[in-house]
Amino acid sequence: MPLSGPKVVEFHFDFGSPNAYFAHKVLPGIVARTGASIRYVPVLLGGIFKATNNRSPFEAFSGVKNKLAYERLEIARFIAKHKLDRFTMNPFFPVNTLLLMRGAVAMEKEGRLAPYVEAGFHHMWEEPKKMDDPAVFKAALDASGFDGAAILEATQAADVKAGLMANTEASVGRGSFGAPTFFVGREIFFGKDRLRDVEDALAA
Repeated sequence: MPLSGPKVVEFHFDFGSPNAYFAHKVLPGIVARTGASIRYVPVLLGGIFKATNNRSPFEAFSGVKNKLAYERLEIARFIAKHKLDRFTMNPFFPVNTLLLMRGAVAMEKEGRLAPYVEAGFHHMWEEPKKMDDPAVFKAALDASGFDGAAILEATQAADVKAGLMANTEASVGRGSFGAPTFFVGREIFFGKDRLRDVEDALAA
């Protein structure tokens, strides 16, 4: 069952979104100011796109003059405002995050989602790697203190696959069409640029 209430924000995320990384870095400050808690919900962005007939901004705006340049400007402003100087654009972008997101579901079952989230975002957007390569995936998680081989094996488990699919379908069912998406009670907010609204909703 989804958590709800004025002091809980659900963060529906996929490691493949740089904007999800930005939200992950900014949300702790919102939590500190509001006394809220965060529930991380792993979803598969590709599955959400397929279900909603959506596309990434890089695809959707590729033919729009000046639009992508402006998007890059907004990202630069956001990075500067929040001092996110560890961010590095992943040279392998877009990365297929199926392994990463199934790994998140597996680690949630083991009560280790929080450190896994830190590792996943680190290896995607701070020391970026081709995390859809199983060998790279395993080595990166080993370096972060996990058993990479065990997580790689867990990504093939039927209950893990079903869990990620269920999360994704439920997110779409509640109104999401991309990531990062946030829910505060029944209210939905999309994108890093709505974090101020998320904070207002938590404080209301």
